[in-house]
Amino acid sequence: MQTHELICINCPLGCALTVTMDDNGEVLSVEGNTCPRGDAYARKELTSPTRIVCSSVPVSGSKLGPMVSVKTASDIPKGKIFDVMAQIRATRVEAPVRIGDVVVANVAGTGVDVVATRDA
Repeated sequence: MQTHELICINCPLGCALTVTMDDNGEVLSVEGNTCPRGDAYARKELTSPTRIVCSSVPVSGSKLGPMVSVKTASDIPKGKIFDVMAQIRATRVEAPVRIGDVVVANVAGTGVDVVATRDA
């Protein structure tokens, strides 16, 4: 049996969570959460962690600057972060770019798009 200590990041309370797992990696209990979101966060974080990736991409022809900020449209598996970043680093776009435009479709085979977070 294993015990893990986490801080929940789903709301400003930042509950200190204690998670007990069996030897097969199954969550047995979550303690310390003040709402159901803490339980769901702990289970997901310890069994299949995901992240949203934020970065920037060079944009040519823009009067608003040489770079445009981008992010994944939703969370991606944590193990794919380096593959996602490699694809983002290799990307160049032409102005105009509008907030929400897809900059990279299906990044690193995750099924998630990388979108612009501002106009450029």
